Parts: sequence; C-alpha cells; structure tokens
Amino acid sequence: MDLADIAVFVAAARAGSLAAAARRLGIPPMAASRRLAALERALAARLVHRTTRALSLTAEGEAFLPHAQAMLEEEAAARAAIRPSDAGASGVLRLTASAPFGRKIVAPMIPDFMRANPDLRVDLLATDSIMDIVANGIDVAIRIGVLRDNSLIARRLADNPRKLCAAPDYLARHAAPTVLADLADHQCLTVTGVTHWAFRVGERVAQQRVGGAFTANSVEILHEACLGGRGIAMLSGWNIQEDVAAGRLVEIPLADATLEAWSIWAVYPTARLVPAKTRLFIDALTRHLRSQGVA
Repeated sequence: MDLADIAVFVAAARAGSLAAAARRLGIPPMAASRRLAALERALAARLVHRTTRALSLTAEGEAFLPHAQAMLEEEAAARAAIRPSDAGASGVLRLTASAPFGRKIVAPMIPDFMRANPDLRVDLLATDSIMDIVANGIDVAIRIGVLRDNSLIARRLADNPRKLCAAPDYLARHAAPTVLADLADHQCLTVTGVTHWAFRVGERVAQQRVGGAFTANSVEILHEACLGGRGIAMLSGWNIQEDVAAGRLVEIPLADATLEAWSIWAVYPTARLVPAKTRLFIDALTRHLRSQGVA
C-alpha cells in the first residue's frame, strides 16, 4: 500500500468528498480519484460509496479507517524523529477560531510563526460556528467557553474574563446598571436566540433574563452595535481592551454579581502522535497570549 493513497482515503473520509480531500492535500481531483482507486485495488475491497457530490464509507472503509489513520500518524512520527530539532513545522496547518479571536489574536501572530516555519502553509477558518474538527480536517480549533465535547483533546491556554460594557453615548442616555436586576431595564445586545446571561452570585449561578431591540448571530456585529451606542454587550476582555483604553467603551461592574469564568482552549483530534506543526502552533499561541496580557 502507498501511504499517499492512504492519505487521500483519510482526507476524503474526514471531508466527506474527494474534491475537498484533493484541496486539502494540494493535488488535482483526478489524481485523488486515481489514488483512492489504487488503494481499493491493493486492498481488494471497496472502501467508499461515491456520488457526484458526496462520499460515504462502506463497512470495509469504516473498519480500515482507524488503521489508515494510525499508519499516517506513525509515518509523521517517524519523520519527526529524524528531523533536526530546529527544523520547524511543515505541511498544511488548518486552524479554526471565532471571527473576532481569529482577527485580533491569531492573525497578528501568523506572519512571525510562518517566518519561523518556512515550510509550513496555514489555512485559518474564522467562524462563530462550532465546526466538527474531525470531519473538516482541522488540526487545531481555538474555543472559548466551557468545553462539553469529551471525545476531543483540549489544552487550556489562558483565562478568558468577560465584561459588560457600553459606549459613553449609551450611558449618557441610560443610567448604568449597578446590580444584576437592573439589566432587565436595559437594551442588552445578545446573540440571536439567547434570552439569558449567566452570572455568579455568591456560590450559585443565576440566569438573568436580558433582551433588547437588536440581536445578531455574530459577536463582531454585536461589538460594533455596542460601539454605536445601541446597548450593553457582554464581550471578552481581549476584545475590548483597546476600546476601553481609548474611551470608546466603558466597563460596567455589578455590585452583586460577576460573569461566569470562561477559558481559552486549544482543541485537537487526538493526543496520540500530535504533529510538530500542532505542538509548535499551540506553544506559539500561548506565548502570544501572554505577550498580549491575556491571562
């Protein structure tokens, strides 16, 4: 069996199509199709069901997939074992992060990281949606909050304190809330479908009902609405520190409640034979967070 053929099979299984696998591997779609056919001939088994738009695994493909992944991981580990310690990362590193975190935190560190690893290509997917990192072939996902998916490997990178904030213009028209119950009388900028914010009140968690005339499915849009004086937003400290320093936003503390603590996490598919590119990126991001004062 050719490992290049196996790589096409694994990439296709993760992405759900040969075209997507070809894009991930940087080869023509026809070459990907030929490699998958060659693997099926070598194994004397049909591994996938193919249609014009999608691909699904046969029972034989499902049985072979973990072995195929292990073979690729073993090859990567073998190559890493004989690479010079200062050789850096190589290949394609696929990342995903929320749109604001990707723009404000990850993107500024990428040029230096790529200069330190000249054989590496980076694909950053910035989205507020939670992606299936296995199905989409993601090497590292940066997630903020409380993790609930126990099937993935997660490394905590930093605290992620959140703040209530509003523009001076809004606070000039509406007295700032001082206790939790005051939020019910304010225009609160919430993610579409969210009706409550969670706060820590002493030893218990309190769900405060909030609402307003404007909602959005994007944190960046809520941030802009907050800057425009539309209402009170709940945003991460790293996301508003420049605005607070410049006087564009004002932090609003409450006397009787604090926001639930969240963290910044690096999430990846497996702890076994983690590629050098993944380890190096996570280490570089951790250093970058510290340099930016994100604790």
